[in-house]
Amino acid sequence: MAVFHTPIVSISSTALTTLLAPTKPKSSNLASLPISGCVIPRSLSKIPSLFLLRATPLQKYVYPDPIPEFAVYETKKFREELKKKLYKERDTFGDDLDKVLDTCTELFSEFVHKEYGGPGTLVVEPFTDMLIGLKQRKLPGANLAARASLLWAQNYLDHDWEIWNSKLQ
Repeated sequence: MAVFHTPIVSISSTALTTLLAPTKPKSSNLASLPISGCVIPRSLSKIPSLFLLRATPLQKYVYPDPIPEFAVYETKKFREELKKKLYKERDTFGDDLDKVLDTCTELFSEFVHKEYGGPGTLVVEPFTDMLIGLKQRKLPGANLAARASLLWAQNYLDHDWEIWNSKLQ
C-alpha cells in the first residue's frame, strides 16, 4: 500500500507570489511569514483584504492494495504482447528470446502482485531492475526488452486497471 502526502495551498489572488520551499528572502522587500513556508511580498502583506491565503493540512491518500486476479491477468497479457513486440526483433535475441521473456515476465509479475495499486503507482524501478537482471544474465537485447516492457506498461497498465475495476462495480 502506497501512501503519499500532498500539500494543498489555496490562493484567491493572482497577484500573490508564493514560494513553497522555505528560503531566505531574496531582497529586503520580502517578508517571510510563518504560513506553510510561503514568502509574501511585504507590500501585499500590509493589505490583507486583497487576498486570502489558506493552507490546508497535508492530505493523505492511500492507494489500493494490488489485486491478485488483476496481476495474473495483466501478467499473461504483458507476456503475450511483449512476445509479439520482441519477436519482430528476433535476430537481436536469437535463441534467448524465451529466456528474455521469462525474465521480463517474472519481474513484471512481481511488481503487479506486490506493488501496483492502480494509476499513480506505476514506477520505473521494476523496469530498471529488469534491465539489470537481463544484463546480469548476459542476455542479448536487454535495453530493447526493458524499454519495450516499460513502454507497454505506460501505455496499457493504468488503462487496464480502470477497465478491470469498472467491471467490479
